[in-house]
Amino acid sequence: MAYRFPLTVRGYHIDVYQHVNNASYLQFTETAQWELFDNSGFLQWMNEQGAAFVVVNINISYRTAAYMNDRLVVESTFHPVTQGKKSGKLTHAIYRNETLVAQAEVTYCCINLKAEKALPMEGELLSQIERLVRSE
Repeated sequence: MAYRFPLTVRGYHIDVYQHVNNASYLQFTETAQWELFDNSGFLQWMNEQGAAFVVVNINISYRTAAYMNDRLVVESTFHPVTQGKKSGKLTHAIYRNETLVAQAEVTYCCINLKAEKALPMEGELLSQIERLVRSE
């Protein structure tokens, strides 16, 4: 199940070729991701733990152009992680109606902010991420 975040393409998303600039797609995926975090309580829990969600790698594939005033939907899906592993995957698919416009795969980890070290995906952290998977 994916978390669905609707948005409308605005003028500041457009480049000189009159379609959505490639950098805007990254903003779309990040906005959807942070909405999910806010709505699920995950961000608050991470702040209480002195931890942070960190993007390690992101790859975006562009399928077709999007234009001013298009109504898009970003579908974000967390993929379960293996206990003890220190990174996970998050995928985003951006649609205009039924047409896939772009898709992104994000590799992430969670870090201890004081130690600046990756945390193993176990215990309460793993439970919180699994809760994100279920709440999408």
